[in-house]
Amino acid sequence: MRSYGQYCGLARSLEVVGDRWNLLIVRQLLIAPARYRDLIDGLPGIATNLLADRLRDLETAGVVERRLAGAGSVVEYALTPWGAELRQPIESLIRWSTPLMVRGPEGDAFRPEWLALAVPALLGTRVETRISATIGLAISDPPFQLRASHSGFEVGPHDGRELDATVRAEPAYILGLAAGAFSLDDARALGLVEVDGDESVVRAVFAA
Repeated sequence: MRSYGQYCGLARSLEVVGDRWNLLIVRQLLIAPARYRDLIDGLPGIATNLLADRLRDLETAGVVERRLAGAGSVVEYALTPWGAELRQPIESLIRWSTPLMVRGPEGDAFRPEWLALAVPALLGTRVETRISATIGLAISDPPFQLRASHSGFEVGPHDGRELDATVRAEPAYILGLAAGAFSLDDARALGLVEVDGDESVVRAVFAA
């Protein structure tokens, strides 16, 4: 681990998580603990030897730990309690990135589970949740769901519960709605978003 040689909290933080891929590894582990193969799949473009090096560095620094999963024969990686405290700065970076996301994916890779971190981060500081509702996000097969409650927002695979509504859109437009970059009316008028079910729930959750 290289040092900036500066007695500064930012400098010392970047010594731990500032290397290429480190924060994206943390992103994956904020979504859920993962096996090595799951991390390879969730980080398109990373070389296997580089992932091994980064995991070793993060483990040495106390950000990541290895543990036995299931029956105890499979090793998975998880964030330590200190590593999990990176959720807030990562969510802040996601919100800061909104102007960079406007131009769309432009051929970049996308995985639906990344919305599990991005959508709650975007909605969390913009929308005051007053209802409990579950909205389907038809962005992949199987679909995802957005749960809203008085404690906040949560995105994950649809668990079979009854949906109040379903939003059908490309992931970029789901992110745009969550960020408040455009209204639901504008998105529907342009044919970017379709809503099945209770539209008033979608408006309440997205403040659209």
